[in-house]
Amino acid sequence: MDRVRLSRVESRLDELQFPISREDAAEHFADTTLTYADGEENLGDRILDCRSESFADLDELVSDLYNVLPVEAVGEPGQSEGDG
Repeated sequence: MDRVRLSRVESRLDELQFPISREDAAEHFADTTLTYADGEENLGDRILDCRSESFADLDELVSDLYNVLPVEAVGEPGQSEGDG
């Protein structure tokens, strides 16, 4: 299984061809684990939790993804994302 840190997830999501459906994006990352300071989870599953049915561009996907991440994943404002 592939792993990606939260601080590097945007560059990995940029592998996708946009526009893309939520299901296709999730399938692309079905075997990828997203890691962050206080845990980890399957990136494909988390993409499926996004509200949009499709994403017009990278910014839309990143925004939706951050909205469904747990507070612990994002951390306090001004702190690193556990990428030390």
